[in-house]
Amino acid sequence: MHFDPRTQHALREVGLSAEDIEAAAEIAVEAAREEAEAIELFFDTQREVVSDMEMAHSDTDHQTHVVEYIDLYTHADDIRGYLRFDGWGVPIEGGRVLEDGKCVELSLGSTIDDRVRFGRDAEAL
Repeated sequence: MHFDPRTQHALREVGLSAEDIEAAAEIAVEAAREEAEAIELFFDTQREVVSDMEMAHSDTDHQTHVVEYIDLYTHADDIRGYLRFDGWGVPIEGGRVLEDGKCVELSLGSTIDDRVRFGRDAEAL
């Protein structure tokens, strides 16, 4: 189970049984797996994406990136992996699909260390 001990205690205090807590944990794990699949599908179907990432020496609000691949895995309710663009890449430490699949928000790892939205075009952001 991925709930920390304090959360498990709080869930028991509000009346959930151990079976209910385990069921909630399984639902959270499945939701993370489905979200990771949806994120991968978004990037797998796009040759180029636009982001709101702040980049040094850029005077535009939106950046265009050529997608090479995305590789995600889940551990409990965590989504992690790697996103590779043309010439550079970044670790992923979480994410979600927004706007009915028109936009994805990712928590990018130490080289960026920020939440960044990616869309099919600038209007999606």
